[in-house]
Amino acid sequence: MSDGKTMTISVLRPELATQIAAGEVVERPVSVVKELVENSIDAGASQIIVQISGGGIEQIQVTDDGMGIPSDEVALAFKHHATSKLTTQEQLDAIATLGFRGEALPSIVAVAGVTITSRPQGEQAGHQIEFQWGEKIREGPQGAPPGTSITVSELFANLPARRKFLKSNSAEAGRIHELVSRYALAYPDISFVYSSEGRTSISTPGNDRPAEALLAVYGREAAAAMLEVHSDYSETGYKIDGFISPPSLTRANRTYMSFFINRRWIQNRMLSFALEEAYHGLLQERRYPIAVINLTIPYPDVDVNYHPAKREVRFHQERTVYSTMQRAVRAALMLDSPVPTMSSGNSFSTSAQARPPAGSGPGFFHSPFNRSSTRAVPRSPARETNVAGVPGPADAAATYQQALPALRVVGQIKSTYIVADGPDGMYVVDQHAAHERVLFDRICRHAAAKSPQSQPLLGPVAVELTPSQEDNLRSNAEYLTSYGFDVESFGGTSYLLRAVPTIMTGQDPARSLVDVLDLVAVDGLVRQHEDVLAASIACHAAIRAGKSLTEAEMVGLLGQLEATDSPLTCPHGRPTLMHFSDYQMERGFGRR
Repeated sequence: MSDGKTMTISVLRPELATQIAAGEVVERPVSVVKELVENSIDAGASQIIVQISGGGIEQIQVTDDGMGIPSDEVALAFKHHATSKLTTQEQLDAIATLGFRGEALPSIVAVAGVTITSRPQGEQAGHQIEFQWGEKIREGPQGAPPGTSITVSELFANLPARRKFLKSNSAEAGRIHELVSRYALAYPDISFVYSSEGRTSISTPGNDRPAEALLAVYGREAAAAMLEVHSDYSETGYKIDGFISPPSLTRANRTYMSFFINRRWIQNRMLSFALEEAYHGLLQERRYPIAVINLTIPYPDVDVNYHPAKREVRFHQERTVYSTMQRAVRAALMLDSPVPTMSSGNSFSTSAQARPPAGSGPGFFHSPFNRSSTRAVPRSPARETNVAGVPGPADAAATYQQALPALRVVGQIKSTYIVADGPDGMYVVDQHAAHERVLFDRICRHAAAKSPQSQPLLGPVAVELTPSQEDNLRSNAEYLTSYGFDVESFGGTSYLLRAVPTIMTGQDPARSLVDVLDLVAVDGLVRQHEDVLAASIACHAAIRAGKSLTEAEMVGLLGQLEATDSPLTCPHGRPTLMHFSDYQMERGFGRR
């Protein structure tokens, strides 16, 4: 009652209520494809064909050879809460199908034009109905092969406010490509065909051979390297099957980690963490495995009715799920890619070390300054010592910067951290984060001066990109050029890479470009557009955890860090160094 008037309660008009309800199920084109593909799987299809145009906004067609719908039930399928998959409370408590709510088809019809043609196996003719924004406009018999075909057109054309929040056509198509890939991997017994704008990018044989589905989705190199996971736990009734990549085959983000519960594709942070923990000590920083894992769980032990779009689930025994995932993946890694184990005189271990509790001890390892703690000091010229083969030109411009304590290198621990003596105690420097800051500032400085440090390749390198990588490439074309990349289209999803930033010289150029585009996909969600690409390039090119440095390289790195504008954090905001004070050491050793 902000204006002093009483607000009148009224019942929403049916068409408006339907559109609001549809928003829970249909968020974007990929939501439509998900619901239709899941219906096709539930219908027992052996082949599912997905064709889109305009990123799925203009048109989506999903065709299957499943059991089909009887002619007198086709219209009923578009009524709210109409379903053939659920009739009792007991079934709700142990759902075995992908679709079950009876909300998918009416939700899609409410926000698009829809034509459905279905013919049950054994019947002589099919039946077709055409809808427009929830209204049936035509119905009658139609010749068709056995199965069901649904065409969805002009998605959200009646809701322009919803439509304007969709991404570019290529980005929306990329989401659909990802979804079809996931289900093609989960159901190797079904042939999946996906095409966008008439170009087929996924085609699986449907011969029930998981390795061949992997080959069709991820290519020969990845499929050949994958390790099989298979564990059966009779005490819980849990079972894990799938494939994981060896530590030598990684990606720059988590996009390639696919999890299924009873062959339902889900998103779950706990499962991602369990997978990453299984690789503890085996992967470089910010590298992630490829994984396609199905966890079979007794149906009553998982709640698939938790999320409106069925993307997330709840587990009744989360700890059991976590440990089952971690143990199965770790066992596969140890069997096919063993970690060296040494006895008492040699301390290599295969078990992950326990991490200290967060915040253990008052101020135990804390950042020497917070982000706002800066003071004006003249910048010192960067020392000329190279770090890990990366040039470090001096820059004696007298600007002002964050203060970095005067540090004396003592040594290196874990081939990851530089230990230094400094004011009031010991300082520990993360070599990767520090080098990221150095490279980030250098990249931005050259870009601002319009003098990118670029290294032409001896010959062009062919690179295959996914739809999402293509979208990132197009969105960042100007920045890629300003930072030293030279990329040109070679037709389809193929591109030719002719030059890379100088700081990436000596690395695999194709992998460098793909990794940077993958990193942009993650970091771009939370960072300003101009900084994302430079930060991603710096992250990819920076020295890694686990690399031994000479004393001269460590001294050189700290000198270059001192010369940056923000030496206390990497471009992603993580601290580059931490401080362990004299007082804390004296307290720890009982001197106070």
